[in-house]
Amino acid sequence: MHESFIRKTPAMNKTEKPVKTRSPWAWIPTLYFAEGIPYVVAMTVAVIMYKRLGISNTDIALYTSWLYLPWVIKPFWSPFVDLIKTKRWWITTMQLLIGAGLAGVAFLIPAPFFFQATLAVLWLIAFSSATHDIAADGFYMLALDSGQQSFFVGIRSTFYRLAMIAGQGVLIILAGSLEVATGTEPLKIRVQSSNTAQSTTVIPDSLPTNEKRTSEVFTAFPASLTLSTTNISPEELAKIKDFAKVENEKNGFNTSETPKKVTEVQEKSSWWTAHISEPLGNYIKTRFGEKRDTDIPLIVGQKTGNAGLIAVRLNRKPEPGKEMVLNTRFSSGDKSISLVSGERLVFNENNWDKPAWLVVQLDKKLTTEVNGTFTAASGNLPLAWSITFYILAGFFLLIFIYHRFALPHPASDAPKNHRASEIMREFGLTFKSFFSKEGIGLAITFMLLYRLGEAMLVKMASPFLLDTREVGGLGLTTGQVGLVYGTVGVISLTLGGIVGGIAASRKGLKYWIWPMALCITLPHLAYLYLSWFMPQNMFLVNMAVAIEQFGYGFGFTAYMLYLIYFSNGEHKTAHYAICTGFMALGMMLPGMIAGWIQELIGYNHFFIFVMICAIPTLAVIPFLKIDRSFGKKEIAAK
Repeated sequence: MHESFIRKTPAMNKTEKPVKTRSPWAWIPTLYFAEGIPYVVAMTVAVIMYKRLGISNTDIALYTSWLYLPWVIKPFWSPFVDLIKTKRWWITTMQLLIGAGLAGVAFLIPAPFFFQATLAVLWLIAFSSATHDIAADGFYMLALDSGQQSFFVGIRSTFYRLAMIAGQGVLIILAGSLEVATGTEPLKIRVQSSNTAQSTTVIPDSLPTNEKRTSEVFTAFPASLTLSTTNISPEELAKIKDFAKVENEKNGFNTSETPKKVTEVQEKSSWWTAHISEPLGNYIKTRFGEKRDTDIPLIVGQKTGNAGLIAVRLNRKPEPGKEMVLNTRFSSGDKSISLVSGERLVFNENNWDKPAWLVVQLDKKLTTEVNGTFTAASGNLPLAWSITFYILAGFFLLIFIYHRFALPHPASDAPKNHRASEIMREFGLTFKSFFSKEGIGLAITFMLLYRLGEAMLVKMASPFLLDTREVGGLGLTTGQVGLVYGTVGVISLTLGGIVGGIAASRKGLKYWIWPMALCITLPHLAYLYLSWFMPQNMFLVNMAVAIEQFGYGFGFTAYMLYLIYFSNGEHKTAHYAICTGFMALGMMLPGMIAGWIQELIGYNHFFIFVMICAIPTLAVIPFLKIDRSFGKKEIAAK
């Protein structure tokens, strides 16, 4: 419960209403928690949701990057938020609109045209969220005196970070749990090695009849597979994998390799496609594309681990339009046994009665008898994500109701009566003074390039963690990504920011600009390590993500301090808002092409490209002119 009391001032007469004063603890934590949630939904949760629903990396990166646009252009309408209505009105109204938008996303997820429809609603949520940011930050300064502003600056940043953890961590874990809860009974597949079993895998001509059950259930044939430890030739392995790939593609199971596109493009009808994008894409793929094991020529006399086939079928026809996605993961046993094909299979009304094929393989160095268990789980993904967004919508409805009563009514929070001509004149002078600053070209270049590698990486981090191992991903579940990237990652990011702030306050921005620039770029090597060695040990995955996020948090401190430094002078607040617009643009533009590049060259080469993107970041730093004393003993929040 928040503390409130009525204070009577000497000037108050009998007809005036008493002024209510509320403790800032009653509204600052909830206000900034609510500020962070829609941002993380637009930037991260949407990426994971679309990946789980089968959208291609190219489309995910391109279209979700457009969601940055409201934060890019918010300086253009921030003066109107300041002049029209009150900050309190804008806050509660935007929270209501965000809640309605989240409910709209939840309602549209099951629709056939869900990608286009949910993107449109998410853009409206992003616009409302950016407007909410403007109003909340302004309200913070109006409702608190300077002493309270200093005291609560860390509190508001903490709850904003907690919103990031809740969105990227708890929310994703919830969606992953719902994916499992809304699906069929998990299927257990056991594989064991043997020194006496038949060494050659035979491709079966027929399979047993499906088990008759009243509920939908998946069945594996065989449920327990025994493989000989005798190694086979690459030709034999290729025959097994080719059989599974051809059959799965023919029957429409293999959507993990052919993700959904937004539109069916007639390539020959587009001049841009025929003369620019297709030739450029083919050139990049040919010269820089990653060569996976299926593309490497076979070496005569070489031996590889034995492999076997497992067929999976559904016992009954799904409802029209319903897709059942079966995700198979290693769950226990010896990791010398691995799944090399068929990690993600999609069943529907057209292919339910046909077998989908998994390929498992032994390590070629394995000589003992061991066993391993794989778990195949299927969930109703649209339903799971719809429930998740309905829960979010309900939360924002409660936040709206709470803030209608909890937010104070500061006397200074009143609409300003200015003529339209005066508003536009001041608006124009603000932008003119910003672009007239000394070194503006170099400053904008720095703002756009400092996070170039991170802008590329952040769009593909979650898809990489989720994608199957056969296409270069780590094959994690939705819940595992929520823990790794959304919880461990965000905590490391926050710690990096805290350490960066302490360091900069002691030596200043000039001293730390180079170390922090290196820390925001070099830790990208962690993802290069993950894509190269593809570890299954979750401790190693967590450590790699934690190192990268800590480096980003530490290095980001220099970026924010530079924005503050360059904004100093007349119209400081407005100039800082313009700088944050360029900050968002620096994430938006590279992110738009990140998925296209990744799909052309593969994850491993993509992360090499991310490392190359560090060169522009580091190249611009020697030309920056920074006062040696700036940043010492004072750190700005968020």
